[in-house]
Amino acid sequence: MTRPASTSATSTSTTSSNDTGVPRRGTLIIGNCQAGVQLASSLRDLGDTEPIVLVGEESHAPYQRPPLSKAFLKGEVTADSLTFRTHEFYADHQIELVTRERIVEIERDAHGGVAVAESGRRFGFARLALTTGAVPRQIPFEGSELEGVSYLRTATDAALLEQGLLTATDVVVVGGGFIGLEVAAGARAAGKTVTVLEAAPRLVGRAVSEETSAFYLAAHTRRGTRVVLNAQVARFTGEHDRVTGVELADGSIIPADVVLIGVGVIPRTELAAQLGLDLDNGITVNSGALTSDGLTVAAGDCANLPNPSITAGGIERLRLESVQNAVEQAKIAAATLLGLPAEYSTVPWFWSDQADLKLQIAGLSGGHDRIVLRGDPDSEKFSVLYYRGGQIIAADCVNRPLDFIAVRSALHKGQQIDPDAAVDETMPLKKLVTDAPTPVLAAPAA
Repeated sequence: MTRPASTSATSTSTTSSNDTGVPRRGTLIIGNCQAGVQLASSLRDLGDTEPIVLVGEESHAPYQRPPLSKAFLKGEVTADSLTFRTHEFYADHQIELVTRERIVEIERDAHGGVAVAESGRRFGFARLALTTGAVPRQIPFEGSELEGVSYLRTATDAALLEQGLLTATDVVVVGGGFIGLEVAAGARAAGKTVTVLEAAPRLVGRAVSEETSAFYLAAHTRRGTRVVLNAQVARFTGEHDRVTGVELADGSIIPADVVLIGVGVIPRTELAAQLGLDLDNGITVNSGALTSDGLTVAAGDCANLPNPSITAGGIERLRLESVQNAVEQAKIAAATLLGLPAEYSTVPWFWSDQADLKLQIAGLSGGHDRIVLRGDPDSEKFSVLYYRGGQIIAADCVNRPLDFIAVRSALHKGQQIDPDAAVDETMPLKKLVTDAPTPVLAAPAA
């Protein structure tokens, strides 16, 4: 059931309290993550002077997650260097940062409410934002509890994986998505024997074309990683509580000192469910990041938003797992909380670094009816352009940053790139950009 959503989540800024005496003022943001920090910062940028509390359960101050599967595991950056903001930033902006507190219960009405942490600490609020993120999808394989078997989502996860990789000889990655392939590339570069097990018929099948999937299969194989497609994991084997291998459904066993399970994430919606908010693969929000109660906002990996592309071929809603989406959606959510007009209409973009291969994706390729291959995949520099009804809607660009910039800009401006002319890779894409008869996507948020 979808309840009518108002156009503003603005609540009274007058101090009030419930029968427990907890003041109900300002904004409570649940989730110390990219979206949470951006939302708090944007509230201040928009002139909000009410108290802001940013609360999360991790012991770390908010930090960047994308490097955890790349530069962090290679030892190129430290956990401290990934921190978003200094303590001075939070102090200067009067943002109260609370760590190690997991919110387990929320009571709210039209004027605010109180959130209760597992420790018993209570947080009053007039406005509420959920930036609760996502957690790794867990599959209950036999042997999942063995030492050496891990997931990767947090800095703590990454630190444990890093320690395991230091002494590992054989590494198995379960899941051929971006995170799994990034870790596999790093482990292989460090001289480990690496096997990637993917249950589907191709790598990164949900995000890229068959051409791009085939390229990554060949590229990782060339670099010495064994990739097994259509792989069915039966169990993890072990000795003395430590993993020793991965047994497949056909009875074969792949040796492993370290196993990373990277089979996607699921949005954290338990608090939203408790509030009775509409859920559909995440917390359902409108283009203003407003949830179904017309009061609460949600942003980032936990939110399911209207598709910002009008040419996506019937995909009406989606959940985007990217830094860019977290930042842009948080800006919209902050404006909505203050009663300011705002609408998410930004072209999504993504990236993945695997060894020396930089993949940049602009737009959403769902519903495409034509693909244009630009360049030679064997050269490890090429782009796949996606079209629908003759209009460009997205691109996968491998080691071709200028193609990515040209397509992203064209999508932002609702422009066109002629598909027949785009085949000629000697012609810069930016010179092929023309004004389309009808804008496809709105301009990005400022």
